[in-house]
Amino acid sequence: MRDEDMSVDQLLTELHSLLGDETSAEEASSEPAAEAAEQTELVEQNEPIEPFEQEEPTPTEEDWAYLALKPNLHTQDPPTSGDAPEPEEMPGPEDTEVGLPQPPSRGRRVLRILARCGIVLVETALLGALGLYCLLYVVAKGPSTTASELFVLSVRETNAVRFLADVFFTEEEIAAIQSKAAVPDYVAETDTSLIQIPTDPDDGSDSDDGTQTPVADAWGLIDEDGDGIILETVNGEGYTGYMMVVLDPSRVIMGSVPYSYGGRGYTVEQMCGVFDAVAGINAGGFYDPNGLGDGSTPDAMVVFEGEIYYADSGTRKGFVGLDSNSILHVFSSVTVSQIRANDIQYGVSFGPVLVANGEACDVGSSGLNPRTAIGQRSDGAILLLVIDGRQVLSIGATWQDLVDIMLDYGAVNACNLDGGSSSLMWYNGEYVNNCASVVGIRPVPTTFVVLKED
Repeated sequence: MRDEDMSVDQLLTELHSLLGDETSAEEASSEPAAEAAEQTELVEQNEPIEPFEQEEPTPTEEDWAYLALKPNLHTQDPPTSGDAPEPEEMPGPEDTEVGLPQPPSRGRRVLRILARCGIVLVETALLGALGLYCLLYVVAKGPSTTASELFVLSVRETNAVRFLADVFFTEEEIAAIQSKAAVPDYVAETDTSLIQIPTDPDDGSDSDDGTQTPVADAWGLIDEDGDGIILETVNGEGYTGYMMVVLDPSRVIMGSVPYSYGGRGYTVEQMCGVFDAVAGINAGGFYDPNGLGDGSTPDAMVVFEGEIYYADSGTRKGFVGLDSNSILHVFSSVTVSQIRANDIQYGVSFGPVLVANGEACDVGSSGLNPRTAIGQRSDGAILLLVIDGRQVLSIGATWQDLVDIMLDYGAVNACNLDGGSSSLMWYNGEYVNNCASVVGIRPVPTTFVVLKED
């Protein structure tokens, strides 16, 4: 069909079609611009734009297995098959930093340190106990019979550790060893004529300026400071000790507080304070169950200022006393009538007798322990002896060692006193020797003290 042949109606329809397509294209092209303009207008009006929300993916079992290897990244248990984990509430900034391990509190750190120290101490104690047991086993059950017997005798002489003998030996074996150490009785009376106390002792020679120059006595000892007391260090095989020589025997008495018997004991220092004394040593034994006694009760006869106490308790292995003339008497056993017949004013029980009338006594066998003893020379001078023991440099002494020391210092009569953890000498405000007690200085009911010079 030709154009001129088209009717008016057809031309109008075609024109309208052309104009409609153009309008649609313009509208389509204008939509993005309109949307941009709308967004710009919202931004200019400070209206909030909703953020793009994206759905959080659900962790898989492989993800939870990985997180299990990183303990500080997540603390929630992995979910079971088919269960989705509930989101854990994370701590806020005020609580902690996300993902960083927090240090333990101060209290927990202290507890950890204390726990570790306690473990170390326990292990050290156990190792020490094991080592000590092995050492004791070698000594007690080793090839040396002498060492075994010495071990039994040493521990049996003390109340605190006498049970150690039962750990390694039977009662029959212990009884057999102790039977060899039996001390025979000494029955002779003390010969007082062997003691001659000078009435006018020689204090020294006069020098040109009128002062006294100390001179050595018959035993080679010199009172350097002129206080009437000579202190000597004593050394022997395996022990160290001290010998105090009191030149005036009248200055020595048995220090005790009878009204305190059964109530309280006194340390050597305290007893010296009671009697205003310058020196002192421990003396007789006392009731001491398992090494836990309070030192208040004598376990055998005691004489104080002529009065007799605990006469029914016997005298153990011996008795030593001073009469009214300051002469020392020794007995392996004694009765009340003998005490009065010999005018004993001060005395204690223990023993055994070491030297009698200038002769060494048979003291049998004994262990190695701290020791205390008293003796008297022929000129009346009193000998006070202590031996340190249970220490690295001084294991202790036997009774025979005490006999030898007393004879070396000229003893005519001498007797062993209570030893062990009670052995102490006090002089001029301090203890001379070392205390062997692990619980400190022990109180005792009786002492020998040295009074001040008149």
